[in-house]
Parts: sequence; structure tokens; C-alpha cells
Amino acid sequence: MPHPLSDGARKLQLCLVALAGSLRGETCAVRVLLLVNDSASSTTARTRVLIHTALSERHDTEVAFTNRRGHAARLARGAATTGTDAVVVLGGDGTLNEAANGVAGTDCVLAALPGGSTNVFARTIGTPDDPLAATQAVLEAFEIGSITSAGLGRTSGRYFLFHCGMGLDAAIVEQVERHPTLKRYLGHPLFLLAGIDTLLRRYDRQTGALSVRTTAPAAATIDGCFVVVAANTDPYTFLGSRPVRIAPAATLHTGLSVVGLRSLRFADALNVLSAVFRANGRLSDTDPSVVQRIDDVRDVTVTGMHPFGHQLDGDHLGAVNELQLEWVPDVLRLAIPAVSE
Repeated sequence: MPHPLSDGARKLQLCLVALAGSLRGETCAVRVLLLVNDSASSTTARTRVLIHTALSERHDTEVAFTNRRGHAARLARGAATTGTDAVVVLGGDGTLNEAANGVAGTDCVLAALPGGSTNVFARTIGTPDDPLAATQAVLEAFEIGSITSAGLGRTSGRYFLFHCGMGLDAAIVEQVERHPTLKRYLGHPLFLLAGIDTLLRRYDRQTGALSVRTTAPAAATIDGCFVVVAANTDPYTFLGSRPVRIAPAATLHTGLSVVGLRSLRFADALNVLSAVFRANGRLSDTDPSVVQRIDDVRDVTVTGMHPFGHQLDGDHLGAVNELQLEWVPDVLRLAIPAVSE
């Protein structure tokens, strides 16, 4: 169950209700920081101005721009510690991840607007694909108090919103990040091309080098993995409008779902792809020698026979020999667009 509202969060909830007119005759200013990644693939100056105008019509809104790695986290953290009530992010998943790390553990609310090439998390929580429509949905969420206390995954002191990928998954992300201009203009096709290139030319397809050990809520293991994904939400990603579902039990209010892919044989890969695009990604019928999944995990350790890459929310973070992950409940105040359930 979500924790009771702290004083600051309760104040924000009351302010939002007041803005909706439920508390007649009372006014309450809500401070908003619009955090913009101008280099994100679908962000334009015109869109940014229109969004700022829409937010400013109802709230005391400031704008800040990110210009380097880690900048969004610092800006969001500074806003949260100086009394800002909500940080609205116009950018991709990487910018949103940084902002989440900046406000996690505070009463400051995070809201997502789609500004990147895929916008996995924004789409997962029901945000419209159009940034202007998304702005209206976020404004309405503020007004009706559609805010939840979300759990996040965490590893090496950094939170992740939707997943941590290890092994081949991270190797593909690393290849994509080497071509930022192509990523901006190609989007999904670049991920597919990078995946094929990495699988055929840049990755050991003979030995599954990753092992998974969970300790909470129960001890379990998955050995011989080529890919491990610790999912905090579902879907894993989107290909165009189609969700790629691998962990249907993963939600913001349950533990992580840990998925291990144990075979890269062509026939097995086809079966897995068929499963994730059929029946809402239920892999339960897949041979356990190929895919295994452990749901509602609170603590997990992944070890490799040799250093393995890892990525958080699409941001490659380098190679490690071992990675410890945990699920932290109720750590992020998150605006849920009013258009979603």
C-alpha cells in the first residue's frame, strides 16, 4: 500500500484540489519547473513555447534546459530542495530518468511529456504521444490530484523507472549510443539494425555468461543467461505503436520482474519474439530452457563469467562483474495522466 502523504505532499494535493475548484474561495499557487532537453528527437522550439504557455496559464512555471549528462538530475534535485511542487520533463527516457533520480525521496511530483524517440515510460503510464495533448493530460492530472507513490528499481545508487538491461540488451544500447545523430532521426529502425549487427558480429552467442540470484522475497536462480532484464514496468519497449511485453506482472506497486534469456539459437529467438507479440507478452508457454522469469523480486544479484554491460532506462552505464539490484517502494511521487485508468 502507498505510504500516507507527508505534510509537503498533502499540501500539494490540497493545492491541486483547490485548482480544480473543489475548495471554493481558496487559492494555492503551485510551483512548476519545466525541464527541457532541447536536443531530444521530437522537441522543437515551437512545441516548447506552447507547452510553457499552457503550464504558465495555470501554474507558476519556470523553464530550465539540460545541456550535458547528469544536468537534469541536478536541476530536478535543486528544484525539489527549494520548494518546487512539480517537475515536468519534456525529453526522452534518459532525461526523465535523471529527473526521477533528482526528485526521488522528496515530495516533489514528477510528470512526463514525450520528447524523445521512444518515450517508453511516458507511454507506459498512459501519456498521449502528442506533447501538447500530453501537457493537457498532465494539467488535468494536477487538477484532480492524479498522483501515485511509485516504486523504482535501484542499482549502484541510481534509480530506474522501467528497466535495467544486462548482457546483449546493454550491448545493443551501447551500439545505438555511438550514433546519436542516427538515433535522433531513425529511432526504432536503428535499434533493430543495431540489434542484428550486435547479435551477429559483436556478441558471444555460444555461452550464456550471466547468472541471477534472488534473495527476497524468496531465493531463486537463473543460470546461463545471454540477456537479463530487471523490469519495473511493462512493456519492455515499443516498436512503433506495438508494445513489446516480457513482464506483465511488473508494475510501479510490485517488485521487479527478472527475465533471463538462456538461448540465442535462431528457432528459440523466433519463439520468444512470437510470444512477446502474442497474448500480451505472456512467456509462460516458452520453454524454460530458453526463458525464465521471476516476479515480485525485491533483491537480486547478477554475476558474469566476465565483465558485462548494463543499461538503465536506455542509458548505457558501462561494464561490471557483478550488479546488485533492489526494488524501493513508494519512493517517487508521479503524476498519472488523466486520460489513463
